[in-house]
Amino acid sequence: MGISGSTNGDVFHGWAKLPVSRKQFACESSEEMARHFQNCKPLPGAGELLSGLSRARNASGDKIELGLATSANSASYEMKTSQPETKRLLNYFQPDKRVLGDDPRLRLGRGKPAPDIYLAALQFLNSALNSGEKAIMPNECLVFEDSAVGVEAGRRAGMRVIWVPHPDLAIEYQPVQKYVLAGRTGLVKIGDECQLGEVDDGWAEAISSLEDFQYEKYGIFVQS
Repeated sequence: MGISGSTNGDVFHGWAKLPVSRKQFACESSEEMARHFQNCKPLPGAGELLSGLSRARNASGDKIELGLATSANSASYEMKTSQPETKRLLNYFQPDKRVLGDDPRLRLGRGKPAPDIYLAALQFLNSALNSGEKAIMPNECLVFEDSAVGVEAGRRAGMRVIWVPHPDLAIEYQPVQKYVLAGRTGLVKIGDECQLGEVDDGWAEAISSLEDFQYEKYGIFVQS
């Protein structure tokens, strides 16, 4: 989960031990995704969160800049965001501040858990700032993620991370949650261990729902 094209890769097939060929699985998987992705809906609290962040300021009075970084390729992204309520939420992200998994500006093979997609999103945010505005630094960024490899990507980028896993995923990872938050699950080996966080360093946290996000805890203040 969170790795572009992962279901057709060695890691997934080695784990799943599927009794079908990769070609057959890829075909059936694509059919299922086409059937179900178009019914995707925003998570509870997503609308309120984006609305709040779009009106929020930090302690210095600067507005909060919003960017989107997703491992989904263009085709999957279009299917997942086809519902009217999802399209409305995407209006909070300017088109030039969205990075998809197949963006040609990303280096091939450097999807999550590599930090590249988040660093690219930050670059696009900074390039859109007005002259004289101070560039945003990685340690001033807050990432919202649902996947373990996405948490690792955010940590490798030097950003703070809020992990909002699916309830079943949260149960699966509960025994090693502190390692997920540090980016140290080791699900995919890419080297650069110095980019990882430390266990219990307070730079990431898990919440059960976007509705539970505490703005003030991160120095974010929503304007009425």
